[in-house]
Amino acid sequence: MHPYQDLPSRAFWKQAVAQRNPMEFADVYIPRFEIARTTRITAAGSCFAQHIGRQFKSRGYGFVDVEPAPASLPEEAHSKFGFGIYSARYGNIYSARQLVQTFARARGEHTPVDEYWTDGERFYDPYRPSIEPRGYSSLEELRIHRDAHLRAVDSLLARTDLFVFTFGLTEAWENLEDGTIYPTCPGTVHGDFDETKHGFVNFTFRQVLEDFESFIAYARSINPAMRFLITVSPVPLTATASGAHVLPATVASKSILRAVCSELYDTYDFVDYFPSYELVSSHPMRALAYEPNLRSVSAAGVAQVMDVFFSAHGDTGEPKPVRAADTTAAPTTPERTADDVVCDELILEAFGR
Repeated sequence: MHPYQDLPSRAFWKQAVAQRNPMEFADVYIPRFEIARTTRITAAGSCFAQHIGRQFKSRGYGFVDVEPAPASLPEEAHSKFGFGIYSARYGNIYSARQLVQTFARARGEHTPVDEYWTDGERFYDPYRPSIEPRGYSSLEELRIHRDAHLRAVDSLLARTDLFVFTFGLTEAWENLEDGTIYPTCPGTVHGDFDETKHGFVNFTFRQVLEDFESFIAYARSINPAMRFLITVSPVPLTATASGAHVLPATVASKSILRAVCSELYDTYDFVDYFPSYELVSSHPMRALAYEPNLRSVSAAGVAQVMDVFFSAHGDTGEPKPVRAADTTAAPTTPERTADDVVCDELILEAFGR
């Protein structure tokens, strides 16, 4: 007798992977807790997190949105202005540090020294550079919108039962004076890069873990019963500033994030992990879920991943169709994939030679 003798088939590579169609993996995800349709769900994270939030909404779950689009804005233009993508209009949050700072700003505990970017005529929010594609007409207008946004974010956790976060990147750019993280490198979407003011950071395992644990502590101080669903984005880096080739840089980044998720899952019984990263990017999948650029996840790949998640939760219904959003935007607006995911990082492709 030995421990391997009575393990289920999902524990063995041959039975669970090699002998199965990759579209038919069984028990690849076993939920740690139930998610009811009445559960108040908040979502944030990198580009891939948009798929998860969209699915929760289209399937009739209690998705929280504290910054809904104004009635005067046509539905097809919502995503162009950052509405309906996440639970607040904060845009993509690629790192745990950026997440922590977003909520610290909302509660007045962190005030960045870099308040705005300007091209001389229009003003842009450095921490939401693509929310208003053509910027604001004045600094006063920016401040009004920013303050309203931060008040909405500050109210978010009190309305949340389940916080869903997709870890996207370990690489980021920060303000060297106060350590504030930007969602994009200054000078790419908007702003001007200054090597005396802006620095590159590549977060370590320990830094990412400590950042997310600090967020957990704060969130549960607001709602002690809050639970967390975490994932890792399967979308590779568009470009790396680490000095390494983009392939090993991507593997290193995703490996760190995946290891952090394991540590969080093993430490906290109120944290669940969904293997979207594995279902898209692992070698048994043979890149079937990617578009020909081997970066963007195809609509079919997203559908397969989401079916695995919701089927595991006993939801086998079809999501309601989501109206395609308007993809017409200013030249500096971050690109959208075929299924209209807004991704700031994609603009880096324009600088490749």
